[in-house]
Amino acid sequence: MDWLTDSEVEQINEASLDVLAETGIMFESESVRALLLQNGCNAGQKADVIRIPRELVYDCVLQAPERIKLASLDGSVVEIGAGRPPVYWTGNALYFDEGRTIRPIEKRDFISLCRVAQELAMIHATVGTSLADYPPYSRGFVALRIMAQYSTKHLRPCIYTPEGTVAMREMAEVLVGSQALSAKPIFSLGFTAVSPLRWSAMGLDSFEKSSGYGIPIMVNSEPVAGATGPVTLAGALTIANAEALAGVVVVQLLEPGRPTIFNLGFTHTMDMKTAVTRTGGPECTLIQSAGAQLARFHGMPSASWSSTESMMADAQASYESLLTGLTHAISGVNIIWGVGTLESTRVMSLPQMVIDDELARMASRVAAGIEVSEETIARDVIMEMGTQAQYLAGDHTLEHFRELIDPQIIYTGQREGWEQRGSTSLPEAALAKAEEILCGEPQMLIDEDTDAELAAIENRYMEKLTT
Repeated sequence: MDWLTDSEVEQINEASLDVLAETGIMFESESVRALLLQNGCNAGQKADVIRIPRELVYDCVLQAPERIKLASLDGSVVEIGAGRPPVYWTGNALYFDEGRTIRPIEKRDFISLCRVAQELAMIHATVGTSLADYPPYSRGFVALRIMAQYSTKHLRPCIYTPEGTVAMREMAEVLVGSQALSAKPIFSLGFTAVSPLRWSAMGLDSFEKSSGYGIPIMVNSEPVAGATGPVTLAGALTIANAEALAGVVVVQLLEPGRPTIFNLGFTHTMDMKTAVTRTGGPECTLIQSAGAQLARFHGMPSASWSSTESMMADAQASYESLLTGLTHAISGVNIIWGVGTLESTRVMSLPQMVIDDELARMASRVAAGIEVSEETIARDVIMEMGTQAQYLAGDHTLEHFRELIDPQIIYTGQREGWEQRGSTSLPEAALAKAEEILCGEPQMLIDEDTDAELAAIENRYMEKLTT
């Protein structure tokens, strides 16, 4: 489903290109500014601002691949890009949900999140998050090691220092063994522009230090409509598109052809009554889904957040997560982030993760649509059955019943069965599922030798970054 016409997409993109060429973007990196100037850019009126001509944007966008392969530690590979079904990633946050209270996420909590995500079929990638019991500079590579220990999914650590990207790359090289990361991209990275119209030194340095290895990179823009960008949805899209295009230019100049995910799906809105940034409202959904259209226009895969403002795993969290997730799925978003997040992505919740896995299953089923063929139309079966209600016992039903979704935690039977199961609500059933997964002792999923190599890298960079 497209929210913009082709001409509207072009109109927004033209406005973004005007911003890049005439106003420019602030780049807080001397080396990146020099690189841009060497490739035909011009200095802006303000310090550190660079104007990017249209021709350079066109050239760099064309170098980014239309489709990207993402590998997982279990050996599976998915391809993302236009026309491909969505994949779902967990979120990253600062706090851990304990029902009606929260606390900073610690290593033990993150292990639990990884273990639950490992058992949920719709989750493709485990995302790193803040670990309050570790120094900030180490949280990226420490989380990557934990993810490798307790997950066989695709690994998506977060960047806390540019040097940390080197540590994470070295860890990933240990995990792929003799293969190159470009051949088996088991992990990916990403960074976000600082709205309005600025790329930070940390983000640009991270792009530089992670270049040259074929590591998939997500280029994010995250303006808040009404605060760090225009309040109108089209205006928010315009500034987000400009910021992300500027990031793509840098990424492709540093490593031509680097797999790049074009992400306008972190764009949010400001609640004008509370001054709180909203992530689960209908306007967020529209901006983020339209961002996937712009990604397809540029010929790159897309990503987006699925989130909620709710403080707990309740009805509000479910309907907002379904609103965003379903809209993204039918709009062609390739990576849908945020499984398990609450409170505008500030909190990770185990029961919400289980619920979001179920919602992802439903959203993907809707996005898959209806298969129409001679076999599925079933003309001959209908004519043979006539007025007999005997389809349940028929071969056609046996061959095709898996076209119907099979809910994992949502109860769909009669009241008597629900009462026998304890008359549980959806959040209660989700919490019980998470507790069932976590009832045993944690089992590491990598061998001791591999973990020892990861620990050595972790310790080396711990020492290096403290001096």
